[in-house]
Amino acid sequence: MADNPAFFRARAAEQHAAAASATLDNVRDRCERAARAWDEMAARAERTEVMRHAREAKAEQSRLALAAS
Repeated sequence: MADNPAFFRARAAEQHAAAASATLDNVRDRCERAARAWDEMAARAERTEVMRHAREAKAEQSRLALAAS
């Protein structure tokens, strides 16, 4: 499975569409739960990317400061 927000958002969209077209309540509920789970995974992956970029930027600044001294 891919570990990127776009993949998770696409799966969430599929589940939202499935929920919208479901005729049975239990199927609709299941699809909505799945969509929420995919949305949560996407949000978590987005936070992880932001934190990774911040950590990498901080590491680069440290490397540059060390090289300059």
